[in-house]
Amino acid sequence: MFRLSNNLVGILNFITFLLSIPILWAGIWLKNKGTSECDKFFDTPVIVLGIFLLLVSLAGLIGACCRVSWLLWTYLLVMFLLIVLLFCFTIFAFVVTNKGAGQVLSGKGYKEYKLGDYSNWLQKRVGNEKNWRKIKSCLIDAKVCSDFNQKFVNDTVDVLYTRHLSALQSGCCKPSDSCGFIYKSPTNWEKTTTNSTSDPDCNAWDNQTDVLCFNCNSCKAGLLDNLKRDWKKVAVVNIIFLVFLIIVYSVGCCAFRNNRRDNNAYSSGWKHP
Repeated sequence: MFRLSNNLVGILNFITFLLSIPILWAGIWLKNKGTSECDKFFDTPVIVLGIFLLLVSLAGLIGACCRVSWLLWTYLLVMFLLIVLLFCFTIFAFVVTNKGAGQVLSGKGYKEYKLGDYSNWLQKRVGNEKNWRKIKSCLIDAKVCSDFNQKFVNDTVDVLYTRHLSALQSGCCKPSDSCGFIYKSPTNWEKTTTNSTSDPDCNAWDNQTDVLCFNCNSCKAGLLDNLKRDWKKVAVVNIIFLVFLIIVYSVGCCAFRNNRRDNNAYSSGWKHP
């Protein structure tokens, strides 16, 4: 029992150390080889995550296996802060994604999305021009609308209206129904001079494949709807991970207590041989 907690902490951190190496390598590769804005958007966070996991795992590994109490204390402090931050992020994710949903259209298989329906915090994130330029680059690189066009290229407008489109396809790859444009193909619509809608997305639409409705509020809203669903899934995973971290933290505390007991016994033995 004396070494069980120390060995368990050592094994867990050794596994984490091994995982941090490919993560760090991937971040460096993206930084040096990435060609698009989308690639460059992820390189720094991946590198920071890799370095963080590397340093924390080394602290836990050396602290537990070599009985270096101050390293293990540092490891436990970081773990405690990580548990608090993860708990706060999970609550934040549920609160921020609680608002907003697509609007059901009569006779249509898809929904339309309005930016104003989502939380102010999320609106500000996509409203920032620098952020949105990077996100838009990712959407274009991912061929969201190119795949949409190829999949439904033979559809008539009536058939297209019955399709169950994703939030991104509905918001970024076609104009809003209120624009009243004439259908040519899924990503090719003819603007009409009689249209008098005040929707700014109608003016933002362009048939160029790298423009389409990527600058529309509906596209930003479609992204937020995707983000909302993904964040709720992440929040559920975070709860599971949070329980795991608490268990690891508890085992680490036992290992720290073992280290202190060993150090005290060693000091007593040294003073009183």
